Amino acid sequence: MEEYISQKKSKCLKVVLYGPESSGKTTLAIQLAQYYKTKYVPEFARQFLQNKWDLKNEICDIDDLIKIAFGQMKSENTLTDNSKKILFCDTNILVTKIWSESHYDGFCPKLIKELVKIYHYDLYILTQVDIPWIKDDLRDRPNNRNEMFDIFKAELDNKKLNYLIVNGSKNKRLKMAVKFIDSYINKLNKNH
Repeated sequence: MEEYISQKKSKCLKVVLYGPESSGKTTLAIQLAQYYKTKYVPEFARQFLQNKWDLKNEICDIDDLIKIAFGQMKSENTLTDNSKKILFCDTNILVTKIWSESHYDGFCPKLIKELVKIYHYDLYILTQVDIPWIKDDLRDRPNNRNEMFDIFKAELDNKKLNYLIVNGSKNKRLKMAVKFIDSYINKLNKNH
C-alpha cells in the first residue's frame, strides 16, 4: 500500500460524521468543531466532484474513488496535527466504500476495502434522514435515504463500531453528540 495514504498516527480522538447524503453531517461537523474549539476535516469528495462537474459537466466515475480516498486521508492527516485533542471528520473511507457499492452494483475497489480495515476512528455519529433533502449538483438519491440509512447503520453494526444516531433539530443533534463524546472522553480518563 502506498505510504502517502497511510493514516497519520495520533493520540487525537477522531470522530466521524457519517450517513446518507443531505442528512446534516457537515452542519454538525462544523458545530462540533466550534463547540470543542478544534478542527474538522471537510468532505474532500464534495469539492473534488464539484470541480469536475463545473469544469467538465461530469459526475463521479469508478476511477475517482481512489483519488477521493487519497484526498480525504491527506486532508485528515494535515489537520490531525492542528486539532486540539479531538478531530471531526466530515466523512471517511467507510462512506466511500458504501457510496461505491450503492452506485456501482456492489463494486468497491479492493484498495478501499483494505483501507477500511486499517484506518481507525474512535466514534461515529450517524445522522438520521429526518431533515429535508436539499438538491445540489452532486446529490442524486432523494428517494432512497431511508434505505441508505439502514445500509450505513448495518455497516457500523457489522463492524461493531462505537456510534450514536442523532436526529431532530440542529441544537438537539449537537446536544446528543456532545453528551456522547463527553461520556466517551470521561470513560477514557477513568481508565487511565
